Amino acid sequence: MKRWNLSIFLLLYTYLITMAKKKGKINYKLSWQFGNQLFLAVLILAFIIFIYSVLAEDKQAEKVTYLPLSELAQLIDDEKVSKIAVAGEDLEITLADETLKKSKKETESSLSQSLVNYGVSAEKLKKVSVEVNNSYGLSFWLFNIIPILIPIIFVLALLWFISRQMKGASMQAFTFGQSRARLIDPKDTSQRVTFQDVAGVKEAKDELGEIVDFLRNRKKFLDIGARIPKGVLLMGAPGTGKTLLARAVAGEAQVPFMYLSGSEFVEMFVGVGASRVRDLFNMAKKSAPAIIFIDEIDAIGRHRGSGMGGGNDEREQTLNQILVEMDGFEPTEKVIVMAATNRPDVLDPALLRPGRFDRRVMLDQPDKKDREEILRIHAKKKPLSEEVDMMVIAERTPGFSGADLANVMNEAAILAAREDRLKVTQYDLLRSVEKVMMGPERKSHILSTQEKKITAYHEMGHALVSSLLEFADPVHKVSIIARGNAAGYTLKLPFEDRKLQSRKEFWADLAMSLGGYAAEKMIFDDLTTGASNDIQVATALARDMVTRYGMSEEIGPVALDSGARASVTGGWLAEKVISEDTSRQIDEEVSKLMNGALARAEEILQTNKKALDSLADELIKVETLEREEFEKLLILNGIKPKEKPETRKEDVIL
Repeated sequence: MKRWNLSIFLLLYTYLITMAKKKGKINYKLSWQFGNQLFLAVLILAFIIFIYSVLAEDKQAEKVTYLPLSELAQLIDDEKVSKIAVAGEDLEITLADETLKKSKKETESSLSQSLVNYGVSAEKLKKVSVEVNNSYGLSFWLFNIIPILIPIIFVLALLWFISRQMKGASMQAFTFGQSRARLIDPKDTSQRVTFQDVAGVKEAKDELGEIVDFLRNRKKFLDIGARIPKGVLLMGAPGTGKTLLARAVAGEAQVPFMYLSGSEFVEMFVGVGASRVRDLFNMAKKSAPAIIFIDEIDAIGRHRGSGMGGGNDEREQTLNQILVEMDGFEPTEKVIVMAATNRPDVLDPALLRPGRFDRRVMLDQPDKKDREEILRIHAKKKPLSEEVDMMVIAERTPGFSGADLANVMNEAAILAAREDRLKVTQYDLLRSVEKVMMGPERKSHILSTQEKKITAYHEMGHALVSSLLEFADPVHKVSIIARGNAAGYTLKLPFEDRKLQSRKEFWADLAMSLGGYAAEKMIFDDLTTGASNDIQVATALARDMVTRYGMSEEIGPVALDSGARASVTGGWLAEKVISEDTSRQIDEEVSKLMNGALARAEEILQTNKKALDSLADELIKVETLEREEFEKLLILNGIKPKEKPETRKEDVIL
């Protein structure tokens, strides 16, 4: 029996190793699976062998002594046998003292004939109870065959299971060409998004409303001969809501929404991307009306032949297949392809031509009113305190995208929960805005008395210059509590969102940026590294004024920004070669702007030195001044705070 168990074990082990080697030639990732399966098989087989061995030992322990037929005949003559049970050739003998013995009879003759041959008389034999059992019944065969069949059946079942697993793993090579798109069913209300869940972007929603109308009632368009756009390209900065808006279109139209990223098309195997594109479009046509959404399409839709993206042939094959599939649409096809990108300048012109992505929807950063609506949407599931004013938060977040505003609301809720409060307050929201903009407070970063004084004068230099320049933005907060990499900060924000900025506003920003530098130089007759970032920002702004915006009187309206960039049409703007003389002129103009702004900041601070000292001393005491407190201090020092545009006298006269 031990040899038989060892043979099965060796057979199983050899089979598994052979199959593992074969599969290893196809996919080396399967080796770990084979190792686990082999270990499991050996463990189970060893357990069965152990159980069988224990049972066999128990059975052997119950073994009784075998008697020769001659001794059995003698015991019968001595009348010491009470019963004999016959089962084939086996004899089970029960003696008069209830002792059990076993023996074997001759196969050629019956038991009685054998005993007579040994001299047992008929009278003695009649006194023994002889019981003949059928040794060829079902129980006999089951009892003798099951111990052999169970290990064989187990081994066969295990081999079948492992073969099936290996077959499934090997078949994965044939599923690379299938689409990896996720599907949102229109009946799934938990994932459904509508236009009501998207604030702002009114023009974009109007444009996409036609797509919804077509998916609901295409006959209206076809009867008048109109052809709905096959593709819609959503363009905008990161976080402006491109993906959310695409899901809202599917939610409004109540059609299946298949979405995936552009990078999911391309694999290391040649032709996989094109195969996935075909499979995706086939799925969409079967589920029509439906929407296909490809996020970050610039991953595969880059300009061909430009060298961008590494000249990947597989990526270009995928792009070619997308172009072919979109051209293959019939005018009545109820499948809309939507895509999103924040890099429309690098897309291939074949994608943007009419008949493919022929409608482009631009998503701008939300204005103040839109930001308020977005904040209210993200605040629906958050308990707010009664004093919360979303308009104040919207005013403090110019340039924030929808994703940034969602992060502001989430950070405010985290701050409230951290302090064991049940509602989000206005204070939480204001702190979360600053945390998103500049990072968390570094309360462990304790400044020395001298550093605290330098930081206070530095920040008040910014704030005072900004308050006294006509075209500078008003100050909303001044603090010397470290945030991020800054030892302190001055938060200045415009009253209204601006799409255009004038030269005077840029020049005021330069002077404000250098206000801290001028304050340190004037008060301490020394300079620190705290103004390094201010100088970098101001220098970059001054250079843009000269090279990009044509705001230099000496150089004039000439674009001198170097560097090649792709245009929206797919072409390339050639690199502008700047002569040494022009480069010297640019440096001189930048230096002129910087020095002029510094001189203006120094003039303001020198004229209002008393106010600067008073404001800096107060900032050292309280460490943080909000807008209301700061404006009260300005009034006490004879400085009139800036007014909102709607309250200015000239606006009232107009």
